[in-house]
Amino acid sequence: MSTTQSERLRELLEPLVTSQGLDLEEIAVDSVGRKRVLRVVVDSDTGADLDQIADVSRALSAKLDETDAMGAGEYTLEVGTPGAERSLTEHRHYVRATGRLVRFQLTEGGELVARILKADDDGLDLEVPGVKGRKAQARRVAFPDIAKARVQVEFNRKDQDVKDEKEEEA
Repeated sequence: MSTTQSERLRELLEPLVTSQGLDLEEIAVDSVGRKRVLRVVVDSDTGADLDQIADVSRALSAKLDETDAMGAGEYTLEVGTPGAERSLTEHRHYVRATGRLVRFQLTEGGELVARILKADDDGLDLEVPGVKGRKAQARRVAFPDIAKARVQVEFNRKDQDVKDEKEEEA
């Protein structure tokens, strides 16, 4: 997909996504055989539920039908959310990932797995889990020191299990 088409699609679709209370995270056009697939990824601070996804999908479909942004050929529109192991590339992504375990690739080299405790304009306050019975440690990382970051899926988070039990008792 040319940068021009990507920019045109973003300019066309972003106001519709924003009007639905969501952020436009990504647009991609892929060829699958003879068909094209337009993938639109949306999100918000509170997440996007199925009703919101359906509403924004209908709005985007209607807008695309009335324009030639996708050209004359057939295509499939897919609207979804970033997924569990999303990459963190924008400040709002880090804010939304507060409380989550994240794998960081650092610009100085090396890797760090830590939980985001707080995100501000300059960087992150992290909790680095202890290893082999050691206590967790606090660490501050500035945004320029982060090359890449990706949320990690946790199946058995201890403090989340305790929180869930307390909510069930209430």
